[in-house]
Amino acid sequence: MPKFSLLLILLISLTACSQKKEIFDDYIASIKDFQFELNTKYADKENSPLTKKDLKKFKSLDFFPIDSTYKIVAKFVRTPNETPFEMTTTTSRKSIEVKYGEVHFTLNNTPLKLNIYQNQELKLEEEYKNYLFLPFTDLSNSNGSYGGGRYIDLEIPEGNTIVIDFNRAYNPYCAYNEKYSCPIPPRENNLSVAIKAGVKDYHK
Repeated sequence: MPKFSLLLILLISLTACSQKKEIFDDYIASIKDFQFELNTKYADKENSPLTKKDLKKFKSLDFFPIDSTYKIVAKFVRTPNETPFEMTTTTSRKSIEVKYGEVHFTLNNTPLKLNIYQNQELKLEEEYKNYLFLPFTDLSNSNGSYGGGRYIDLEIPEGNTIVIDFNRAYNPYCAYNEKYSCPIPPRENNLSVAIKAGVKDYHK
């Protein structure tokens, strides 16, 4: 093979590797921004869910190592004509939700499915009209992550796929303060794998 062709192949390979590294670095930076925003909110006495006692010594939430394999492009299946229902919470309050759709994906060679919900009160607010709610539990609960499960915020997708990024999974407020009323992830959203990504359990 001519030297020119070899050099061209090498140049293309190096360029491709450089582009992949840049995309990966941008992704890591975006998750670090997410973590920074959470920490900033939790350190703010006006917005923090922490108790006054815990807030005084708060420095940072604990996070699992950022792992891009937990960023999933899932198949999104809408489920129209669903009936609103009362999602159980940690108090007597009920959260009025509608099952908006299902996501189907594979993680660690395991086929998985989760239901996604839309809160019937929030959707009336302009800021949250496209907001979707993904509560879930997994095998890491009480073994690294909060025992009551975690949440992911999503938006209504335009097509039939949606990105589920477990590195953005966060704890309900009641993990930090019992005064809050938090939706309990429905049983059908219990994953048969350990999701070692996102926010870890909170240790006071």
